[in-house]
Amino acid sequence: TDAILRAAEVVAQEGIAKPVLLGRIDIIRERAEEIGVSLDAIELIDRGSPPKLDTYAERLWRIRQRKGLTLEGARAQLERSRTYYGMMMVHAGDADGLLGGLTQAYATTIRPALEIIGIRKDVHRAAGAYVLITPHGPLFLADTTINIDPDAETLAHTAKLTSDLAKGLGVQPRIAMLSFSNFGDAPHPNSRKVAEAARIAKARWPDLEIDGEMQADVALSAATRTQRYPFTTLRGEANVLIFPNLESGNIAYKILGSIGGAEVIGPIVLGMRRAVNALQQGASVNTIVHMTAITAARAAAIERNGAEPLT
Repeated sequence: TDAILRAAEVVAQEGIAKPVLLGRIDIIRERAEEIGVSLDAIELIDRGSPPKLDTYAERLWRIRQRKGLTLEGARAQLERSRTYYGMMMVHAGDADGLLGGLTQAYATTIRPALEIIGIRKDVHRAAGAYVLITPHGPLFLADTTINIDPDAETLAHTAKLTSDLAKGLGVQPRIAMLSFSNFGDAPHPNSRKVAEAARIAKARWPDLEIDGEMQADVALSAATRTQRYPFTTLRGEANVLIFPNLESGNIAYKILGSIGGAEVIGPIVLGMRRAVNALQQGASVNTIVHMTAITAARAAAIERNGAEPLT
């Protein structure tokens, strides 16, 4: 799309990353010329005759052969899907990360990521987050895209993953585990689940600044929290908000993005063994550039910390 071409030009010119575009080269070149986009420093891979197709098909078959995939099916999958082909580039080390999904459903990008790249050994489940740029600073919201009804263990891991994301972007995380209840004042299995998640996170990662369960307004007002709940271990306004389920998190970020005036960046996939992210359908050029920068930064961090081998 035009947005991808324009974003790739910005990414290349600003030295954020080296873009690799998968598509029909003749169409890409023609459209880039029409809209005045320079393809200098942008690598193009022709979907009509992609390199290493046989090698990637063999690798994909070995990954999925006990999941019902034949070698012929693996080759057909790679010929049919740019997403699967791009994931195999990452798997083979021919690309450091992948950003896709602008013109397809979120699950269409996430499914091959989970099948081919997989989650880290220390991660309970992958999670999805958004970064909202507000006049008061960035807010990190999770889980907004992957786990529909997470248990306490999953919520605790989501808090840790989102905390790591914030730190990686230079933000000191202050984590609130959200609910309709404040510290046991509305006891219910759902609110107790959130309180248990906070307890697990505190015990497992004692350096986290985290507390809950609490309502959203209490999380965002240090004065209210200090006055009404002086025992809380969370200081200042929370900037990492962990929602009790996907429904609430997804609704919240869409409302804030639509009428709250916040710039929404995401979705960011957390917990993967390599840097893989999926764009919102119709994302703007600015959002694509931001997401590319986040993907590149996470790829560099994975490399620094020692990437897990992909089998």
